[in-house]
Amino acid sequence: MMKRSEEITHQYFTFLDQHIHEVISGTAPEFLELNEIAGKLAVSHKHLTDTIKKETGKHPCFFYDEKIIGEAKHMLIVTDKSVAEIARIFTYDPSNFSKFFKKMTGCTPGKFRDSHTV
Repeated sequence: MMKRSEEITHQYFTFLDQHIHEVISGTAPEFLELNEIAGKLAVSHKHLTDTIKKETGKHPCFFYDEKIIGEAKHMLIVTDKSVAEIARIFTYDPSNFSKFFKKMTGCTPGKFRDSHTV
């Protein structure tokens, strides 16, 4: 039987995967804030943050951002959509998306794509 903290962590990761796919597919209008996710999981924002940090050693936002970047990288590699189109799919303004992507990966989305195309 899972401890409650493990259950909350599992629910958080499951929710993130589903939510990110809903945003990408257009069935959710935008990314939820962490406090909104906590509400969907029926825990307080502080409890969610403390639990994820205790279980993983990292803040829940770290995983949220990592999953978004992972999906964006995948889209940059496997589609021919422009960076601006991908930014809009992820509900970002294109320049903010490029800044976020560069902050997270160390390179721009365009450079990332160029280095991963055959």
